[in-house]
Amino acid sequence: MQHKSSLKEIEERFDKDVERFSNLETGQATTLDATFNMNLITDAINQLYPDLKEVLDIGCGAGNYPVKLLQKTGTTNVTLVDLSQPMLDKAKERVQTLTTGTVTTFKSDFRTVGLPDQKFDVIIATAVLHHLRDDQDWETSFKKLYNLLAPGGSIWIFDLIQQNNLSLQKFIYEQKYGEYLISLKDEKYRDHVFSYIEKEDSPRSLVYQLQLMEKVGFKNVDLLHKKLCFASYVGFK
Repeated sequence: MQHKSSLKEIEERFDKDVERFSNLETGQATTLDATFNMNLITDAINQLYPDLKEVLDIGCGAGNYPVKLLQKTGTTNVTLVDLSQPMLDKAKERVQTLTTGTVTTFKSDFRTVGLPDQKFDVIIATAVLHHLRDDQDWETSFKKLYNLLAPGGSIWIFDLIQQNNLSLQKFIYEQKYGEYLISLKDEKYRDHVFSYIEKEDSPRSLVYQLQLMEKVGFKNVDLLHKKLCFASYVGFK
């Protein structure tokens, strides 16, 4: 099994990529339906939580999701967590202009950051959970996220996923997603993306994650959208 990137290596890669991750119009080009999912999730949060008070974004990057959300919800307290200080600085700069609420930042791994339980109405986790590793890591992390939510709160996830069936995974990921990456640039670019996913990421299947959410206590779990190897989903406490 290939050695996976350390947290420090992941942090250093994102430190260098702030501007690309600050684009609300494109999101991350390698991510299928990035802007569609951002609008879907933030519209749904706005619809379901008209009096939203506390939002936590883990692995917030440059803050695209809270920026988009605050354009719809107005005054909300926002807590931002990310490994990258340049990303956090950019996110806070952008988010603070859109709310009179408090904006709090933590340069930390969300698994170890000290936050109070039952505080947050909404947790946003986009393109972050695929960095988790073994089963214990996944379960401990989902338990922590569940505990951080206030009663009636919810977590909204958009991420890279795998298929349970290996042949289907090969078709959807290597062939179909590979074709998409080639369409963005060329085969060399596809190979570059595949290389850093292999080095950095440990995605799990959508079924695995939905079942794990129910196991740790989420009462209602729903799929929002899936396209090839990317999906958005939600769990309610």
